[in-house]
Amino acid sequence: MFVTKEYNRDKALAYAKRWALDRNPLFFSFNGIGGDCTNFVSQCIFAGGCVMNYTPTYGWYYISSNDRTPSWSGVQFFYDFMVNNKEQGPFATEVTADRIEKGDVIQLGNEEGLFYHTVIVIDKQDNEIYIAAHSDDYYNRKLSSYDYAYIRYLHIEGIRFEIQGRDTCFETLISGGVEPFEEDEQ
Repeated sequence: MFVTKEYNRDKALAYAKRWALDRNPLFFSFNGIGGDCTNFVSQCIFAGGCVMNYTPTYGWYYISSNDRTPSWSGVQFFYDFMVNNKEQGPFATEVTADRIEKGDVIQLGNEEGLFYHTVIVIDKQDNEIYIAAHSDDYYNRKLSSYDYAYIRYLHIEGIRFEIQGRDTCFETLISGGVEPFEEDEQ
C-alpha cells in the first residue's frame, strides 16, 4: 500500500544552494557527456523526499553512473516519469507558470519541440522566477535570461512510499504498540 508524504521543498532548496556551484561526490557528473542538469535536479528532488523508485528502466533511481534509470539524468525520461508515476517516488503535474513554487521544476525546449534543459525553481519575486542549474552552473539565475522556444512547468505534488507490514496494523493498534507477550509460568 502506498501513502503520500509531502515533498520537503526546504530540503530540496537547501541541497540546490549547497551543490548548484559544485558537485556532490556521491553522484557522477555528466558534464561533457550529455549534461548534468537533470542529474542535479533529480538530486534536489531526492533530497526533498528521500524515496527512489527502483523499477528497472522505468523507475527513478541512482545507484551509480552505470546503475541508474534514464529518468534520473535524461530530460524527457525525467518528465515522463514525474507526470506518469503512480508508484513509489516523487510525482508531478504539468502546470502553468502562475502555479509554480519553490522546489518545482522547469524544462526548456528548442524550436523543434525537443526539451533539452532541466532546472529547479529556487525563488519567485515580482513576476520573475529564479533557478539553480547544472551543466552551466547557476544559482539564483533569472529564468528570463534563458533563450528558449518552449517551456514546461512541473509542480512536484508529493512523494509516494510503501508502508511495510500493514497486515499487522490491527495487532499493533490494539496492543497500544506493545508486542504481545506470554506470562511466565511459576
